Parts: sequence; structure tokens; C-alpha cells
Amino acid sequence: MVVKNYSKLNTIKSLIVGSLTLSVLAAVGSSPVAAQFLPPPPPASGDPAPVRVPSAPAGFRGFPASLPSSVRSEVYTLGAGDRIQMDIFNVPEYSGPNGQHQIQADGSLSLPLIGSLSVAGMTLEQASNAVKERYGKYLKRPWITLKLLAPRPLQIAIAGEINRPGAYTISSAAGPGGTTEQIGTQMPTISRALRMAGGITQSADVRQIKIRRPQRNAPEQIITIDLWELLQAGDLRADVTLRDGDTIFIPTVTSLNRQEAPTLAVANITGQSTQPINIAVVGEVTRPGTYTLAKEAQSRVQDNNEMGENSGLFAARETPGSGETVLQQTVTRAIKMAGGITPVADIRQIQVRRLTRAGTEQIINVNLWQLLEGGDVSQDLALQQGDTVIVPKAENLDEAEGEQVANSNFSPDTIKVNIVGEVVKPGGIAVLPNTTLNQALIAAGGFNKARAQMDSVDLIRLNPNGTVSQLSVKVNFSATANEETNPKLRNNDVIMVRRSGRATFSDNVGGTLAPFSPLLGIFRLFSIFR
Repeated sequence: MVVKNYSKLNTIKSLIVGSLTLSVLAAVGSSPVAAQFLPPPPPASGDPAPVRVPSAPAGFRGFPASLPSSVRSEVYTLGAGDRIQMDIFNVPEYSGPNGQHQIQADGSLSLPLIGSLSVAGMTLEQASNAVKERYGKYLKRPWITLKLLAPRPLQIAIAGEINRPGAYTISSAAGPGGTTEQIGTQMPTISRALRMAGGITQSADVRQIKIRRPQRNAPEQIITIDLWELLQAGDLRADVTLRDGDTIFIPTVTSLNRQEAPTLAVANITGQSTQPINIAVVGEVTRPGTYTLAKEAQSRVQDNNEMGENSGLFAARETPGSGETVLQQTVTRAIKMAGGITPVADIRQIQVRRLTRAGTEQIINVNLWQLLEGGDVSQDLALQQGDTVIVPKAENLDEAEGEQVANSNFSPDTIKVNIVGEVVKPGGIAVLPNTTLNQALIAAGGFNKARAQMDSVDLIRLNPNGTVSQLSVKVNFSATANEETNPKLRNNDVIMVRRSGRATFSDNVGGTLAPFSPLLGIFRLFSIFR
């Protein structure tokens, strides 16, 4: 009885296996390639309906039917120059290395059996469906996949607030370790395109970047990109991939955000200060005119005391891997190059005039007093090619503020003072800003004690309005800085040290007796022999 039941079970098993085998052979055939091919299709007038392609197996990951607009805009579309690989299940003659093809200049694929098929502007999913439909006339239940081996270089255009606007060709980048066929590709992104074009200008509105994208059989698509999210929060979703034929437009910012400007100035999508720029500095500076601001760098290990005038308030950024800190081309650096501000400069009302790519002029107000008093580095605006820095004259001068301004790094390193009369070393000397009268006299070697009038000196000063003033100052070397006995000096001040009464009398007597000097010599000679 047990043997009989065991025999029955074996019989049922054999029937099930045989049935499954017949089903597979019916679908695939005993010869996999030959069994899939259908008889040649009849003439076009009587073409049967294409064989329905079965649904994808479980676990197969394809493109969803509907994507969000932010994602759908980044789906790659095929075009002339793309290299693809077609794989047909159980048909090795047309798969793998045998299935590698390049899209022709007219946007078509030349495939075995089906001939030419236009795929330009299609996604891989759309192209796969089109190939399946065409091969459905020749193959029974074709299982076909397409993959991109090597994308074509993209042709794009960039306009607006970019340093080098124009048309560009961008190739897809292969990651480290091999060719694109081996490891895949990195599709060009908008940030890469901006860097290729020299970076954006300081007037760019990174929140409103536009991409105009042509569509297949549809109106062009307008995509708005906010790259500030990438710069501020590292959101890579904002760095969208590009398509062939994209046009990137960077608009001009309507109002400069000072808090964002320092971040934007050092971003890798901004034109870095590697090339000299030509700017103009006018107004209350020592040497107004046009200047070229070149790239400057200092070692990170260099002490601030060794950096001299390049230390302090200049904006700086570290160049990765270079061991150097690159000094930014800023307002304070431009003023420094122009010899520094004059004593009557109004550092609260400095203006930067900037010509945008749209042909309009931007006026940006700069308040360097906020930089000195509160450390607001956003006031030290980064400059760009063609900027004009205007330093106006102050209407009212505050002596306390003047001292702080004179000690800043955008003031002149030294001022020139002339000391004439009865000092040890008369002439012009260079002294630090805010140097007092007493300090200047000491620098000139002090009074000539045998001839100088040491109780007072005359201070002669050229005023901002063009007039000349003369002030008698009582000298007190023990006094601190004050306007009565020890005033602070300005550039081109003249200190006159007068002769004492004794020296004046001696000089006058000497001048009177000068004609009789030979006779006086004879009298002295006779006196010797007495």
C-alpha cells in the first residue's frame, strides 16, 4: 500500500514537471534564438498587431510613469553622439558588445532587422519602448533593455551675470578608475557650467537662475534654480544636471544682500580673484586714479606682524591644498593701493559704482566706520572688473574718530611733515599717522640748543578749503596729545623752529662786521706779538 502510494506521487510529480517544461519550450523554443524569431511580417498593408510585451518581472526597477517636475527635468534625453548598448534576452547576436550602437547625426539608431529608428529627444525608457515595438514584428515576446554607455558632449549657452558669457561644449566626466563604460558617468551640472564660464559676477541673483530647455514636440521648459540653497545648506538637489541645448541665464540682483555677499564672494561658482582687475579710486585718497588689483597670497604660517599692510581688515580666503591665503580684491585694499584716505575723508559715505551685464549702473553704499567700530566685514565689499570707488569729503570731522581712522589699515602708512629752522636735522620726514608735534621734533633730532627758540614753534597747515593757517604752539615735551601744546600732525604740515634772540643778535652783528673782517684779522695778528 505504501509502495503503491509512493508510485502515485512520483507519477503526479512527473506530470507537473513535464507540464512546466512544455510551457517553457513553447515560450522559448528548443533553440533559444531560432524559437523567438517570428515568420517574416506580411506586406505593410496587412501588418498584424505587434505582440504585446509582458510586464516587467518582480524586482525590476524602471522609471516611474510620473515624476515630480524637479526630478523629471533632469531625466537624460538621447541625441546625436550618444553611445548606447541594447540587450535582447536570449538573443546574444544583438546583445552585449554586438548591441553597442551610436546615435547618428540625424538622431537615429541603425539596428539589425528593423533598420533606422529616430530616438532623438527620447529618454532611455521611451527609446526602449520604441525599440520593443519595432522588434515585436520579428521576435516573440522581446525582452529589450537599453543603457547609456557614453553620453555625448552637451552644447549649452550661458548669459547674464557671468564673467565669460557665450556658448560652451561640456563633456560628461568619468569618475576615477576607468572609462565611462566601466564605471558610469557624471552628468554635467549647472555649477560645473558656471565655473567653466569664469564664474558669476558679484551682481548675480543666484536665487533666480533660469534654464530654458527645449522639449521634444512641446514648448520649451523654463526651470528656476535657487543656488543659494546649495551654497548655504549644501542642497545638491539645486545643482541640477543639464541637457543638450540648455540656455542658462543669470539675472542681475535688484538689491545687494550684504550678509550673503561674503559667502557668494568665496563660492566656487564665483569668479575667483586669480586674475588682475582694473578699478578706479577717486575722491579723498592720497593718489586718486586707476589701478590694477592683482592676486596676492600669504602663507598660513606667516605671522601677522610679518604680513604688514596685508594683514588686518582685508578679506581673505584659503586656497584648498595650496597652504596660502588669497587676499580678496576689496574696497579697503583698493583704497590702500591709492595711498590711503586723506584726513578729511568721509568713510561712512563711500560708494562703489558698478556696471552690470545688462548695461545698468549699480550704486552700492559702503560704511567703513561700521567695519572699524563693529567689525562688520560685510562692509569691505568685494570688487570686480570695472568698479569705481568714490571716497567723499566729510562735512564735519570728529577728532576722536579721526584718530581711530588714522590707525586703520586703509589710511596712509606714513604722512610727510616738513621741519625747518633750528633743529638738528631739518627737512622732510615721514612719520606715522597721528604723530604729535613733540614726536616730530624728537624725530628731527630735537632743538639746536645753541640757536633755537625752544619755548614755542609755528605750525603751518594747508586747510581742506585751500587756505593756509599758522598757529603758534607752546612746546611742552611732557604734555600728552592735545590741540594747544602737542597737536596731532596732518600730511604736509610744516613746523618752523625760530632762532633765539641771542642767535638773531649774533647773526646780525656778524653780518654788520663782515666787511671789516680783514682788518679785524690784522688786529688779532698784532695782538699776538704784543
